[in-house]
Amino acid sequence: MVRRAAWGVCAALLALGTVKTLAAQEEATRVTLDGNSTGRVFDGLGAASAGASSRLLIDYPEPQRSEILDYLFKPGYGAALQHLKVEIGADVNSTDGSEPSHMRTSTDHNASRGYEWWLMTEAHKRNPQILLEILPWGAPRWVNPMPGEEDTLYTAKMAEYVADFIKTAKSAYGLDIGATGIWNERPYDTAYVKELHRRLEAEHLDTKIVCCDEYPGEGDGQWAIADAMLKDAELAKDIDVIGVHYPLVNGRLTTTDAARKTGKPLWSSEDQPNGGSGPFVTRDWALGGRILAHLYNRNYLEGTFTSTEIWSPITSYYDNLAAPNSGLMYANTPWSGNYVVQGAIWATAHTTQFAQPGWQYLDAASGNLPDRGSYVSLRSPDKKDWSVVLETIGATKPQKVEFKLAGALSAVQVHIWETNHTRTFEHVADVAVKDGRFAYTFEPEALYSLTTTTGQGKGAAAPPPAKAFPLPYADDFESIREGGTPKYLADQDGAFEAHPCDGRSGQCLEQVVTDKPVAWGPQPDPFTLAGSETWTDYRVGVDVHFVSKSSALLMGRIDSANVFTDDKARWPSGYLLRLQPNGAWELLSATYHEPNATLAKGYAALSTAKWHRLELEFRGATVTARLDGKALAQVESMAHTRGMFGLGSEWDHTQFDNVRVEP
Repeated sequence: MVRRAAWGVCAALLALGTVKTLAAQEEATRVTLDGNSTGRVFDGLGAASAGASSRLLIDYPEPQRSEILDYLFKPGYGAALQHLKVEIGADVNSTDGSEPSHMRTSTDHNASRGYEWWLMTEAHKRNPQILLEILPWGAPRWVNPMPGEEDTLYTAKMAEYVADFIKTAKSAYGLDIGATGIWNERPYDTAYVKELHRRLEAEHLDTKIVCCDEYPGEGDGQWAIADAMLKDAELAKDIDVIGVHYPLVNGRLTTTDAARKTGKPLWSSEDQPNGGSGPFVTRDWALGGRILAHLYNRNYLEGTFTSTEIWSPITSYYDNLAAPNSGLMYANTPWSGNYVVQGAIWATAHTTQFAQPGWQYLDAASGNLPDRGSYVSLRSPDKKDWSVVLETIGATKPQKVEFKLAGALSAVQVHIWETNHTRTFEHVADVAVKDGRFAYTFEPEALYSLTTTTGQGKGAAAPPPAKAFPLPYADDFESIREGGTPKYLADQDGAFEAHPCDGRSGQCLEQVVTDKPVAWGPQPDPFTLAGSETWTDYRVGVDVHFVSKSSALLMGRIDSANVFTDDKARWPSGYLLRLQPNGAWELLSATYHEPNATLAKGYAALSTAKWHRLELEFRGATVTARLDGKALAQVESMAHTRGMFGLGSEWDHTQFDNVRVEP
């Protein structure tokens, strides 16, 4: 009777033109979840805080700062990141600014500089199991002090610097650094890898070496290290993980047979949903989240990557810097407390909240769906729990999948979570398992997690609305701890810190780096900036004091500080008033890829023993420069119509005080 009724329904449906739907149902994909299936061990998903990408996060007020940290690191709340990689600061521009060095000379040591210590501490506080990693972009000059030698990090002193950072993390903050790289996106050096390993062993440090964080096209290719390891047993022993950046090239993942033959874990140790080619698109579900969902699965299925790390955890840097919108979250207006929980957070959560490092991939239960989409299956070490992460990005119709449990895997009920353009990380169904089988139909353009686990959650904290950068703005630097960084100022090279004033009481802002560090990329003269890209007509002023031969610069209408636009540029794109200790001054219009235009110049009698006031004023096309209240020049120029303000120097000490911006 039941069978006849079913056939009767089928006949009626056929008459109504539903043959295609029934055919799709008959062609269901069948997946056997076998706990005895082979597969690599999952190492976790993470993100890389580097290149000053997290600079503004520490300036956020509470409770918003803690809410952001919860969305990034707290288990069962948001992205629940399982790795955090941070830059070993070197006072050198490493993409969106410079991060302070804890050891500017071989005898200098200060574990309070910078914000990466703080970020690692907060991440570990929320998830004590998180894997902390480090990687240098540049280094202080003392690691390669020989004049005439090529700039390199591959020295015994650099190994000492890395080891000291690891020891300092433990002694000052109680943090264990689980892994270190050698040099971001630079061709590896075999001798240095071995030297670093020897140094870590000599210091009795358990930190593993990830090698070599190379970008496609660098040196002999980002996978050349695998070929070297197969020929050099000592090198293979010293390297624990092979890590590469942006392995998706021309639509294909580039993992080589040699890399797989090493038997080492393979990590995509810096990645993005754009393959690293820009523009960065993690901002919403349609552009970033859905693409990232596909990338996470694809990285294992095609690339054999057991970990993927996104640059960066959060966009906490100004929009006129390089690679805007790179982060899983967006939070670069600390004065407002506003932040954006982007689709990339939930694309990440669909893996991290359902599988933990140490779980095993089930290769026989991982693959591609017939009408686009993919799935990966993982089980816990004890086979008590399992999860499937399935995405249908690019699919055009629903797809039914029938699952069969085997090899000690079991379940009474399977919990299903979904994210798409209308749902965000929702628990949408509980499916009963009968005789070790269950089925589910997956809608197109969606991300699902199927699991036997519980404890997942979706954070509910909401931010206040965004507000423009405060204007008027002023800072006398008196409320900052000595050696600290003022709120909102983002150093782009060198280091601008609060120190006792020379020639007056109180604290001032001082550029303190005197030896140009070993660079990673473009290296402009030291400058720091803040403000709004939308500012047009305003006056900015600052007191300056010469304590070296370095000039002092006041900048305005900075419309771009992306140093990668022109790797030979000394300054950002904007108007610059530059004053030298001998009284020579010039008003410049700096523009990338073009010679800086001198709008006016001259000489002013001044005493280096005294403080002096520099001012720039913008009214439409009129640009006025003043020294100690007297006009130096007034010119007409529309080269830069809006933008931020900045302070700058050369590679020597210069002091600033009482900065003020007013409309």
